[in-house]
Amino acid sequence: MSAVAKRALRSLAQLELADRERLVARLSPAAMGEIEQAWELWAHAGQLPPPGDWRVWLLQAGRGFGKTRAGAEWVRAMAEAVPEARIALVGATIEDARRVMVEGPSGVLAVSRAADAAVWRPTSGEVRFGNGARAIVYSAAAPEKLRGPEHHFAWADELAKWRLPAAWDNLAMGLRLGERPRVLVTTTPRTTPLMRQVRATPGTVVTRGTTRDNAYLPDAFVAAMEASYGGTRLGRQELDGELIEDVAGALWPRALIERQRTAQVPELLRVVVGVDPPAGIGGDACGIVAAGVGRDGHGYVIEDASVTGASPERWAHAVAACAARVSAERVVAEANQGGAMVEQVLRAAQATLPIRLVHATRGKAARAEPVAALYERGRVWHARAFPALEDELAGLVAGGGYEGPGRSPDRADACVWALTALMLDRQGEVRVRSM
Repeated sequence: MSAVAKRALRSLAQLELADRERLVARLSPAAMGEIEQAWELWAHAGQLPPPGDWRVWLLQAGRGFGKTRAGAEWVRAMAEAVPEARIALVGATIEDARRVMVEGPSGVLAVSRAADAAVWRPTSGEVRFGNGARAIVYSAAAPEKLRGPEHHFAWADELAKWRLPAAWDNLAMGLRLGERPRVLVTTTPRTTPLMRQVRATPGTVVTRGTTRDNAYLPDAFVAAMEASYGGTRLGRQELDGELIEDVAGALWPRALIERQRTAQVPELLRVVVGVDPPAGIGGDACGIVAAGVGRDGHGYVIEDASVTGASPERWAHAVAACAARVSAERVVAEANQGGAMVEQVLRAAQATLPIRLVHATRGKAARAEPVAALYERGRVWHARAFPALEDELAGLVAGGGYEGPGRSPDRADACVWALTALMLDRQGEVRVRSM
């Protein structure tokens, strides 16, 4: 890079937007071209290679994060750094590899500089660089093509779409040229055996990213995606780049939770707030979940107001505030941990609040089973996405046990208490003793 371009880059980084635009307007076309190709200036942190002696860089991120640009820029940098390098470009299909990884708007050809002298040869399926480096296109759907060829580096795109694990195995076994063979994996995650295998591979470094990390995306697009999918399993996977797996034997499989989500909540005839108080201060969360019964006889979870690490006074005020917002007829609070204290702190927060204290006679998972059955029968709905609550519900296992986040499913327990009080007590399906 020329001295002029370097000085311009340093100046640009220190200027406000308006001053930056004025400086850019005065630059020559040649200097501006160099700046546009200075990837380190424009990339956000998640698009740059991690430090350390890694063998696999797993870039697991949401759509629009800039995974393809990161992959293409890394391939270009490796080709520049290692003359005569052999680089594998592996897509889910040969068409994906050509259309996205090579010819796409963020592909290898688009990011190449004039000095790279990169030439795409479709007939042989390879990009040739002026220094002798070659990037060869492969399809994960044809793993035998990867048996035999050796490579210095590899870029594996959309691994979650690969149907044949043999493609990864053959690629990894052929990655043995040079002193530091490496592979970059760019993918929006899905729960597949191959994804789990790659994440667990020794020498793997994972970079997580979301759609929101890309500041160059239109705000309207990001807002629309968040409004439509924010917090749902699909949104957490496709926008937030989360790998969301079902727990074996879960009372609430993820698909069930997604099925029982609705934006149409009828008039609610009764609303209660379920509370699972923490055993102490600064430990577990205080589960606070509001639910109601509609004119259609169905239950609707309408708010998760849970708080973490709160004093009794603070979580009691959070309960009172939630009850006021949803016009709850009563609060149903578990009293196994200091029943008198629970009632006292709630009364102190709101003297007129109707409170019903209940004692659990079975474990959390056992109490949850009849409520999970209501979901299965299509009788309980979530009025919107409640990611933290839903993660806990998905961690409750039939027959007892909890395999979700945190030490205890406090939010899930509060939800169970609320729905039990609304929909099951009168049917005698759950053993609850009032105080």
